[in-house]
Amino acid sequence: MKLRIEKSVLSAGLQAVQNVVSSRSTLPILANVLVVAKDNGIYLSTTDLDVSVRCKVEGTIDVQGSTTIPVKRLSSIVRELPDSMLSIESDEKDQTSVMSGSSYFKIVGLSADDFPSIPEADGEFSYLIDQGVFREMLRKTAYAASTDETRYNLNGVMLSFKEAKLTAVATDGRRLALAETEMEFPDASDADMILPSKAVSELMHVLKEAGNLRIYPRKNQVIFSFEGTVLASKLIEGTYPNFRQVIPSQCEERVTLEREALLTALRRASLIIADKSSATKLTFDANNLVILTMTPDVGESRETIPIKYNGKAITVAFNPDYMMDPLKNLSTDEISIELTDNLSPAVIKSDVPFLYVLMPMRVD
Repeated sequence: MKLRIEKSVLSAGLQAVQNVVSSRSTLPILANVLVVAKDNGIYLSTTDLDVSVRCKVEGTIDVQGSTTIPVKRLSSIVRELPDSMLSIESDEKDQTSVMSGSSYFKIVGLSADDFPSIPEADGEFSYLIDQGVFREMLRKTAYAASTDETRYNLNGVMLSFKEAKLTAVATDGRRLALAETEMEFPDASDADMILPSKAVSELMHVLKEAGNLRIYPRKNQVIFSFEGTVLASKLIEGTYPNFRQVIPSQCEERVTLEREALLTALRRASLIIADKSSATKLTFDANNLVILTMTPDVGESRETIPIKYNGKAITVAFNPDYMMDPLKNLSTDEISIELTDNLSPAVIKSDVPFLYVLMPMRVD
């Protein structure tokens, strides 16, 4: 294999695929990037056997072929080379030379024949959605997914294609984030799939702000295809809980707040927090919101925000990090908080198809 490629192009391609590579793999080939140069382009592929990604990059192919190269080392070398055309050549022993001006590197790789196959983005049916819309849905929900390995079915984002809508949901049992968008697809194509958190992170990393994204559902697998990039992921097996049941059907009080003002106040309040089990109390009363944090052996903080509220006085305690997560990932100027009492879940909404259910903490 012999090819010429701009440093910036190769660097961008490696950035798009190298995050999939795990440092804990026991198979040496999984630490490598598969480089394939053939008639219709140059392809870079990586996999950890659960998530695979392949992207196409532009360059000049002098001799077709393929090899695998340790991706972290190749990326480090390319990053330090001057901005210019790189010449890359591999021999029959899978030793790859990288040349740029007076710089020369030889890297020992492994045979492309041993690299796991990457699923192809094809099939009779695919969902079609805008890349930016899908990435925003993942961004607004992914943070709520569980990291508890004993609750494996919650370790990702559930994608529900039903009733001409895509609903993305994530929960860890203490909070739930939900985003929706309207879509067109046949009724017979209704489906639910639980996408692992690693695949979600990779999609948020590689998806663009606009452009078509095709989603190919497969048995126990899903494939995403967009602009020369293919990402395939195994799905989480198991049944996702009925998330609709935990969304309160009604509330007694509703207050509208400036998102950035609330986020800033909570961020300051959290500075006094000693551990993840500490809570911040929010008291809604007579056009004021008081945010109080008291941590034994550390101290206390108090913030007061003027609000438009004339309902009953309610004091409710929340994990401040959980309260801040949706505020960080929304872009609207205002949010609303729906409340009933200090023991009932609160619901955060905005002027987009999104909601966030947060369970209160019991404190003295």
